[in-house]
Amino acid sequence: MISAALYDTKPYDREYFQNALFHEKIDWQFHEFRLSASTAATATGMDAVCIFVNDCLDRTCITQLSKAGVKLIALRCAGYNNVDLKAAKEFGFTIVRVPAYSPHAVAEHSVGLLLTLNRHIHRAYNRVREHNFSLTGLIGFDLAGKTVGIVGTGKIGRIAAKIYRGFDCRVIAHDISPCHDWAAQQGIEYTSLSGLLNESDIISLHLPLNSETYHLLCRETFKQMKQGVYLVNTSRGGLIDTTGLLEALKADCIGGVALDVYEREGGVFFEDHSGHILQDDELNLLLAYPNVLMTSHQAFLTHEALSEIARITTENIIRLQANQPYIDETVL
Repeated sequence: MISAALYDTKPYDREYFQNALFHEKIDWQFHEFRLSASTAATATGMDAVCIFVNDCLDRTCITQLSKAGVKLIALRCAGYNNVDLKAAKEFGFTIVRVPAYSPHAVAEHSVGLLLTLNRHIHRAYNRVREHNFSLTGLIGFDLAGKTVGIVGTGKIGRIAAKIYRGFDCRVIAHDISPCHDWAAQQGIEYTSLSGLLNESDIISLHLPLNSETYHLLCRETFKQMKQGVYLVNTSRGGLIDTTGLLEALKADCIGGVALDVYEREGGVFFEDHSGHILQDDELNLLLAYPNVLMTSHQAFLTHEALSEIARITTENIIRLQANQPYIDETVL
């Protein structure tokens, strides 16, 4: 029987992996702690390790995984910015991921965040529960007629664009590999990044984090945006320079910010810190702004997405044992 260790697991991970098709063919080990250089020894004897967004597979960790006899690194997510791909290649590792577990889940969550923030639904909910039925301070704006800038038109970005078109928004987009046929069919215009920043009332990020996209939104790019722009990020926290964002918020240049990710979320997100003082001053400051809405990297968290993550990951691990090709488009 092939063996696999899952790291940074939560109860829902166990539930969906233990109910995945052919799960009984794998000897699972579930670990609540993250995989890193300091915990890599726990993978000794494992054929595969399965990691999530905040595990850290740097060169040191990968070196130890190689010594431990691990053959496959399986990411139960789409992003891979937390893996040293060069080191993994040097040590002969195969890396698989789940490139499109449920693009609808993430796209729908991003639009839901924008709607909640704009119409102050979260604030209204808390007011009414306290028997405060005042509408003061709850004014929003119509989405219809607004210009929405989609940065990154992969699967998630395209679905988000289509949803905004359904609200009768004008949608413009930027991507390093534009798909003009799709844009023409959807009534969407591609433009430069600077053009998108200048024109958009709402900017939604849907692109991977790498050396070229790190701090894509920063002091310089914030200055190019419309006064009162709304920002949405459900991709990766490192796309936004938090220091620059806080400066723009303090200067009242930004109307609202909806985030499902944060550039230093490791060790904070997915955990209950309600009984402790957060030590990240910038995160504390972000959460204090009334026009900032944040969720804890939950955009992926739907039944459909969790089922697909477990299915694809399980099948790829079984294919390792059978010496069969991995699922199309999952190998990095």
